[in-house]
Amino acid sequence: MQKTKIINAIYYKLKPLMPRWFQLWLRRRVILAKKPLYKDVWPILESAGDKPEKFDAWPDGKDFAVVLTHDVEKQKGHDRCERLMQLEKELGFVSLFNFVPERYKVSPQLRKLLEEQGFEVGVHGLNHDGTLFQSKKIFDERAPKINQYIEEWNVVGFRSPAMHHNLDWIHELDLEYDLSTFDTDPFEPQAEGVGTIFPFWVSKNGKGYVEMPYTIAQDFTPYVLMKEPTIEVWKRKVDWIVKKGGMILVNTHPDYMSLDGKKPGLEEFPVAMYLELLNYIKTEYKDRYWHVLPKELATFWKEKVEQIN
Repeated sequence: MQKTKIINAIYYKLKPLMPRWFQLWLRRRVILAKKPLYKDVWPILESAGDKPEKFDAWPDGKDFAVVLTHDVEKQKGHDRCERLMQLEKELGFVSLFNFVPERYKVSPQLRKLLEEQGFEVGVHGLNHDGTLFQSKKIFDERAPKINQYIEEWNVVGFRSPAMHHNLDWIHELDLEYDLSTFDTDPFEPQAEGVGTIFPFWVSKNGKGYVEMPYTIAQDFTPYVLMKEPTIEVWKRKVDWIVKKGGMILVNTHPDYMSLDGKKPGLEEFPVAMYLELLNYIKTEYKDRYWHVLPKELATFWKEKVEQIN
């Protein structure tokens, strides 16, 4: 863990000095070299399919849950949110959009529109510089500001940039759920997964929050870095999660989606691939999934924990 923190600290120090194309080239080389080494744990970690003790079923007799989330990295992604919302809505889906409060201007009108259309808004760190969890001192300095945005935006969820996390420190945030983990993803900067495709309760001093890991690969890894030509990585994981009766939690980024039909840019992939995923779930598993927003799943899981206790 300490070695990982040091490497991450060095990377984020040097990152502003590196051209974007070089950052992508470097990450691509590292990931493609690692990929064969992790074939037994990515994209599927078999043990992550074990059901939590005393968990019986999803609501309404559904076989599995579906939760869609988006991390909006920069202004470009922010300006694509409304179009992405419309595309999801046309297919009968809703999702969460996480915004970075102090990296770009977050439009109150956009937040209002999303919520009016049945979508959800969340907080994505504070400024996305990779240092939020670098030390307790930094986290303690930023936590009050993050809580300020949580209150101001009237939201209940959080996800840390780059999936950095410390589940103990996160108790200092005024939230009902956190999304800063994953079941298995050895290609992330903080590569330790939580090893489950189900939500779980994180408690401290009688209080707690629901942790919901993403359970299929983030879009950036397979479709920007690995340049996978199809969504087979996603479909394979979806099929496995369905068999295990778990939670399909998707994390994608409007910043990386080419939404205008043009040839994808340096760090983009066609939005058609994401829409293909939604259509696959919708048609292949019609009437079998419980599709909800993160805040709704968090409420369900919290009540489940209270019933068990």
